[in-house]
Amino acid sequence: MARIANFTLPATGDQTISLASLKGKSVVLYFYPKDSTPGCTTEAQQFRDLHSKFVKADAVILGVSRDSIKSHENFKAKMGLPFDLLSDADEALCIQFGVIKMKNMYGKQVRGIERSTFLIDAKGSLQQEWRGVKADGHAAAVLEVLKAQK
Repeated sequence: MARIANFTLPATGDQTISLASLKGKSVVLYFYPKDSTPGCTTEAQQFRDLHSKFVKADAVILGVSRDSIKSHENFKAKMGLPFDLLSDADEALCIQFGVIKMKNMYGKQVRGIERSTFLIDAKGSLQQEWRGVKADGHAAAVLEVLKAQK
């Protein structure tokens, strides 16, 4: 499997998170378009509701969007998210993972994040990727793959 290059981004809780600092744990890195929108809220709530099962599987969940840390802090508090959100304002991580796409929104072409998730193993290698996912039920699908690998 492909090794993932280290990255470091600002995160909720007034911290900076790097992939290197998470060595030894599986990482569920999920990219989503925007805080507090319907699909993104559904996805975040489902990852939240399954969080304890991800922890049991020795995995860290990280949500990533281009929103500011302030926006992330509000979204995290409002949804009671037990995991951190990373702010990729300059799109460096989005570009690294190839998740920026042209999308149709209300008949207009807009550049945005394609909802995608990447499962990175404890050694920092890509185990599985999901691209263009539907929010509902996605967290459970990721958990099943993670559990099957343990």
